[in-house]
Amino acid sequence: MRERGSGLLLHVTSLPGAYGIGDFGPEAYRFADFLADTRQRYWQILPLNPTDSCCGNSPYHSISAFAGSTLLISPEGLVKEGLVGAEALEPVPRFSPARVDYPVVAAYKRRIFDRAFEVFRKKGGSRDYAAFCSENAYWLDDYALFVTLHDRFGGRVWGEWPSEIRDRDPAALAEVAETAAESIEREKYLQFLFYRQWSALRRYCAARGISFIGDIPIYVTYHSVDCWTVPEIFNFDGNKRPITVAGVPPDYFSSVGQLWGNPVYRWDVLAERGYDWWMKRIEHNLKLFDAVRIDHFRGFAGYWEVSAGEKTAVRGRWRPGPGAGFFTRLTRQFPHLSLIAEDLGVITPDVEELKEQFGFPGMKVLLFAFGENLPENPYIPHNYLPNCVVYTGTHDNNTAEGWFAGEASPGDRERLSKYIGRTLSAGQAHTELVRLAMMSVAETVIVPVQDLLGLAADARMNTPGISRGNWEWRLAPGSLTGAAAHALRTMTTCYGRA
Repeated sequence: MRERGSGLLLHVTSLPGAYGIGDFGPEAYRFADFLADTRQRYWQILPLNPTDSCCGNSPYHSISAFAGSTLLISPEGLVKEGLVGAEALEPVPRFSPARVDYPVVAAYKRRIFDRAFEVFRKKGGSRDYAAFCSENAYWLDDYALFVTLHDRFGGRVWGEWPSEIRDRDPAALAEVAETAAESIEREKYLQFLFYRQWSALRRYCAARGISFIGDIPIYVTYHSVDCWTVPEIFNFDGNKRPITVAGVPPDYFSSVGQLWGNPVYRWDVLAERGYDWWMKRIEHNLKLFDAVRIDHFRGFAGYWEVSAGEKTAVRGRWRPGPGAGFFTRLTRQFPHLSLIAEDLGVITPDVEELKEQFGFPGMKVLLFAFGENLPENPYIPHNYLPNCVVYTGTHDNNTAEGWFAGEASPGDRERLSKYIGRTLSAGQAHTELVRLAMMSVAETVIVPVQDLLGLAADARMNTPGISRGNWEWRLAPGSLTGAAAHALRTMTTCYGRA
């Protein structure tokens, strides 16, 4: 990413399609064609890991750091591959084209998956499937077992499972593996389908000069196969319950901070093990993506931990992260690593030093640029250095037009108008913000599709602190018009990003 280029941010779930959720089907390939036609180099997405309704369907709260979300498997792809007949897709519920209804989608696709697995078992497996299981056994075996146990114990968190299962007694796990063999194999088969369809899409994009930027949350969820299988790398007590959890302290935006609740790492234990779990995690993601964004990068310099059981993040403390030792090991093992540091929020000098020591580009968000401190604001284009990735906004922000119409203060709007040299009216902010990003010295520009199209606040992907209605937005069919393609292609070429 050390040359001028640009791309679009659109999570797979937000693609159009007939089956209730964006997936790896025809609309993903059409979007890839749009990227190629407009001279884009990057398609940035959110984490592809499994989501759960108990966590608001957030891709940042998953039961596995390695598995893929089976909701992204394309029914049309299964038909095309001859794994199910077209009749297996009927009847199709009356899905909304604008929002994802996760429970309804899950129930619908479960029926199709059951049919595909039935056909697979009758055929007696395949050589490709056996190879996939062998190559991915280091995470796949435990994941399939975990999902089976999750269902067996009614969705209870693993810390509440019978002690012999919680503590992974070999005899108890062997008994489950024998009695639930079919369920375990089904989960493995679905992961095989997920990764096969994803690999096909990635090859299609690579042939058209499009690279994928993936996303890695720094923390994992307590109810995850990762915490169950390697509890020693997390700050747990003797009963394998969290002693402390993650969050961020009170700041300008929140007087009580943010209590995330994720288990924190025992970085000393990880260091003694050569950061083995993290190395496997990064290696796995580098097989899936061309570059990765690491969420909450500042946590590697220092992180805020709160005693488990606290109701807010106020009564916490700063603890040192792994720092340069971790990234020295990482860059030695992966010398061609392309990593974006999510360095938003209140960033201290040690975080900047860590990022600069390893040459990782940070993030610049234009929606943060037009406050009263505009001349020296780090997010305003005249203060950029080339080694950064500039966004109009992220998945956690309002859309550009939603911000301009409802969140920006009169002063913000006035400063934006002065900065571009003309007064803006409703419907114009998104174009000017995209133009500011494209013409900047930043080597990489990523524009959310919502901002390319000038969509209003109802197209927002996520509102932090709000538990309902997030991660549901979908792009309306036919939105990527010829006019949108022409405008994007023109800016991309004009500002030397083609």
